Amino acid sequence: MTDEQPQSSQQGLPRPGADRQAAEAAAWLSAVVENSDDAILSKTLDGVIMTWNRGAERMFGFSANEAVGRSITMIIPDDRLAEETEILHRLRAGERIEHFETVRRRKDGELIDISLTVSPVRNAAGEILGASKIARDISVQKRAFAQQNLLLREMNHHIKNLFSLTAALVGLSARATKGGEALAADLSERLRALARAHALTMPELSEDATGASATTFVALLEAVLAPHASDGDPRFAISGSDAPLSGNALTSAALLLHELATNAAKYGALSVPEGRLRIELSTQGDSLRVQ
Repeated sequence: MTDEQPQSSQQGLPRPGADRQAAEAAAWLSAVVENSDDAILSKTLDGVIMTWNRGAERMFGFSANEAVGRSITMIIPDDRLAEETEILHRLRAGERIEHFETVRRRKDGELIDISLTVSPVRNAAGEILGASKIARDISVQKRAFAQQNLLLREMNHHIKNLFSLTAALVGLSARATKGGEALAADLSERLRALARAHALTMPELSEDATGASATTFVALLEAVLAPHASDGDPRFAISGSDAPLSGNALTSAALLLHELATNAAKYGALSVPEGRLRIELSTQGDSLRVQ
């Protein structure tokens, strides 16, 4: 007989301690979710709430015992119920929904603004079982934005009044000065051009609710340069491509073009009567090049 070493009973089994490590990882994850300031919850594809963390309790006012097993529609205002249908449709297609801003209802009936991220939850076979939702209360940011927008509108109104007041003072000075009509007409036209450029760069603050919130680079450039024209001569020529502008890109481009136009009027081509600008625009990929 020969002695044989017994084969290890651990072959094909998880490494020693793997179950403990997995349990510890799950405990860490559970603690992070439970103590998050954000509302974190999960639901089935039928919209039934399965889990509800402390953040959700604080945000919506329902305890976990009150929420789990009920429909998610308990926190959705009646006029927003169609959103849930769309979210479920997109989830079934495996789509993740990020930073979706909407409104939800607390237990006491108060409506709150939230930013919502929704992700599909899958089983080991990859089948979609439901969804996890992370909601962040953005009510404070919304109120701050509304206040900022109000202040900007008031500032815009005062700027427009200053344009009108300056134009009126120019007219009064012209009538009191011999031969000042031509100068007054030129200054008034430049002021009107500046006012048009200002309105174009801040369309969202226009009192005209139908005003467009976007423009193009060429239209913006023409508006910025218009105050530097003289006697019907635009003193500039623009050729080449064009590109749409809106939002932050519009504001940034307006500030840059105003600075360049001012420099041209002080030190460059527009600083002398015979000076002219020739501007060529071209596209390269997603970029617009100016020469």
